[in-house]
Amino acid sequence: MIGAFSRTELIFGKEGMEVLFGAKVAVFGIGGVGGYAVEALARCGVGRLDLFDDDKICLTNINRQIHALRSSIGKYKTEVAKERIAEINPAAVVRANKLFYIPETSDQVDLTQYSYIIDAIDTVSGKIELAVKAAAGRVPIISSMGAGNKVQAAALEVADIYATSVCPLARVMRRELRKRGIPKLKVVYSKEPAIDPKEDTDASCKSNCVCPPGTERKCTHRRQIPGSNAFVPPGAGLIIAGEVVKDLTGFSKE
Repeated sequence: MIGAFSRTELIFGKEGMEVLFGAKVAVFGIGGVGGYAVEALARCGVGRLDLFDDDKICLTNINRQIHALRSSIGKYKTEVAKERIAEINPAAVVRANKLFYIPETSDQVDLTQYSYIIDAIDTVSGKIELAVKAAAGRVPIISSMGAGNKVQAAALEVADIYATSVCPLARVMRRELRKRGIPKLKVVYSKEPAIDPKEDTDASCKSNCVCPPGTERKCTHRRQIPGSNAFVPPGAGLIIAGEVVKDLTGFSKE
């Protein structure tokens, strides 16, 4: 019978679709990278999605985040994403968790319940904690490295963390994971050198914050606010989703 996922089934087959329908994926960070990963997973038929992010949608998110619209500014990203998924696949079970994942909050989440974990957060301590706990629980995980201040979406690639180079975030992750005895971590990263953001007081959140009222963590706490665009972070998110789907279904083109 023809349905919403008929074209996907032509690639992965009925057995593959059953795996996706029964999969439970956790996505940490529903921004430029994570939002597109969630979108793709929902459109592939993943049956259960747990979304983790405590941010509200801001005006400056519109340039790159799929759920960021004028009408959604000020709403929690996880709640907007949940509503969007319901329009794509009403059968999907989605949990919106307003949680900022760091070592201090990590005990609130049992990672062993998941079929796969996506790390799309930008806090190093949280990324390390996810990698360590996923390894301990033997749960597959894929992590996004730096996508800000870059313009070459075609430069994105999938690799093990210890095979990466150039990316400063990947360098930190390699060092810290090696210290903790983590033997591997699948990542999406780019060798493209980051561009130095052009200083413009009028376009700076440092001097013109537009975060919605009640926003707990503002980007103004950062030493440098990164530039971004509508193609590199989404590209990373779509690549991540593709890796998750292929790994879950055991798909191989060979």
